[in-house]
Amino acid sequence: MRRLTLRFVLAILALLTLSRLGLAFWMWDRVEAAGGLGPLLLGGLRIDVCLLSMVIALPAVFSPWFGHRPLAARITAWWFRVWWMLYVLLEVSTPQFIAEYDTRPNRLYFIYLLNPKEVGSMLWQGYKGVLLASFVVLLAAAWLAVKLFPVRARDPFMSWWKRPVATFLILALVFMGARGTLEHRPINPAKVAFSSDAMVNSLALNSLYSVFDAAYRMQDERSSAAMYPKMPVNEMNAIVREKAGMQGPPLDPRYPSLHEQKATVRRDKPLNVVIILQESLGAQYVGSLGGRDLTPNIDRLGKEGWMFHRAYATGTRSVRGIEAVTAGFLPSVADAVVKLPRSQKGFFTLAQLLGKHGYHSRFVYGGESHFDNMRAFFLGNGFDEIVDRPKFVDPVFEGSWGASDEDMFNQVDRLLRADGEKPVFTLAFSVTNHSPWEYPAGRIQPVGDPATVDNTVRYADWALGQFFDKARKAPYWDNTVFLVIADHDSRVYGSIPVPVRHFQVPALILGAGIAPRQDHRLVSQIDMAPTLLSLMGLDNVNPMLGADLTQRDPDRAMMQYGDNFGYLRGDELLVLEPSKPARQFHYQAAPVGRDEVYAPAEPADPALTQEALAHALWASWVYREEKYRLP
Repeated sequence: MRRLTLRFVLAILALLTLSRLGLAFWMWDRVEAAGGLGPLLLGGLRIDVCLLSMVIALPAVFSPWFGHRPLAARITAWWFRVWWMLYVLLEVSTPQFIAEYDTRPNRLYFIYLLNPKEVGSMLWQGYKGVLLASFVVLLAAAWLAVKLFPVRARDPFMSWWKRPVATFLILALVFMGARGTLEHRPINPAKVAFSSDAMVNSLALNSLYSVFDAAYRMQDERSSAAMYPKMPVNEMNAIVREKAGMQGPPLDPRYPSLHEQKATVRRDKPLNVVIILQESLGAQYVGSLGGRDLTPNIDRLGKEGWMFHRAYATGTRSVRGIEAVTAGFLPSVADAVVKLPRSQKGFFTLAQLLGKHGYHSRFVYGGESHFDNMRAFFLGNGFDEIVDRPKFVDPVFEGSWGASDEDMFNQVDRLLRADGEKPVFTLAFSVTNHSPWEYPAGRIQPVGDPATVDNTVRYADWALGQFFDKARKAPYWDNTVFLVIADHDSRVYGSIPVPVRHFQVPALILGAGIAPRQDHRLVSQIDMAPTLLSLMGLDNVNPMLGADLTQRDPDRAMMQYGDNFGYLRGDELLVLEPSKPARQFHYQAAPVGRDEVYAPAEPADPALTQEALAHALWASWVYREEKYRLP
């Protein structure tokens, strides 16, 4: 057992060091800018020793007593073989994960494991080469495990008097190794973070540690109060209410953000509403927003409706966009409320509110609606109907994630034509603009390799344009207001704590009576639902903190990037990070191809810090206390 333990320690340290060096040289420009290999390797060694100490603790501590016994040696060999394969599997997964998410495997690793069908199909369709290479590496690792950890490797017999002494020394070593420090708190990722580049900081971890740390942090649903400084509840609510333009006491003391909203547009009959949530369509692709001219139809439609030039997503995943757009809910360090247990019934959504006014609400999605728990969340919170892939009529194309965007739009058009005069809210969510970049042939002229994000953006834009060309001539056009908005950018990365550019998304309102307008105000996804309610002509009561943009200029946006919370007020970006002082930057946006400006402002403005902190804490608090509801 002692010899096997020593072999395991040396083998794992060699594996992780080589892997870390390989990743560092791959990302060398960012590693060099962050401080080079020294702090990366030193911090990495501390983290590696920490997890290793936990893994070897049992066999190492008991080895003086049982190391000479064949059964104990056999169990130890298999113990280390399993752990060796786990380490290898996670390191093999790391490069592709970094390429997709700009960080080591984290809690998203668990999320995708819960959806093996969709993820497996995506991997098989788009990453066959990666899968094959990984399989070969894992086979080689399995062969090496057998050679490194033979089941017949027994230790020499140890004298009785030496056993307690050896046990005590080994226990002390593994305890100190696992704790990683003599300071008050044990080692954690913040201890080895040395850069403002979150991706580089993640390289100082190893991927198995990163995944275990993410699992541990999921306890208590990752409350923001455990990550950021404390603030009294009354002060927090006072700040968020003031910044949301709410005057006087709450409408209902049980629900601090509940308020009455008067529509600015008066109508004899409120309009229907359609929200089109575009998958992964960042502003970087939209020419009229300073992007790469891949969306001529959005650019055209933007001249015909109310186009927002500085709209920002609240996060980097679809469920975060869903909670912001359909519930007006602020982001937090926790998972989106779409997936959290206390929000599965009675949680406020636009559908719940509209249901009280006689609306029928539906969700249209080309994939399987159970993905990311969307089906359960929607049905528990006001939606009456789910129209997903099994209910689609004669789809022309199906990819790994479901029916194509044109199939989704054809379904939406068919449903809207059949609605007649009844009031309806439709949420339609596209799927095409997602790896492995699949779409029907003959719709666009692809540039280069057809299976790229650029070409799926072109196709998604084509399908959107086709739908609106048809919708303008349809009977439902004159009684419907449409919102087209992206859930998030296709890939969010950067060497700064919150890469603002990659949170900018297109947002466009058009339809019945919507006058053309180019809006350059700073707005967020959370402002869209209150604005739609006003344009619909519907007086209502709701708990949303977003601004009705027909009445008020919020001049702020909120962005959750992993554990970092960004609060952009005008051209000032306030960033909250766990276990660190708040940081402020003067932010200057720039078109794609040019560098944004993040000029540090020290010290951080206390008033802006409190404003950001209140909003960062509020979502977790109101979720936990179940106060984001209608009476």
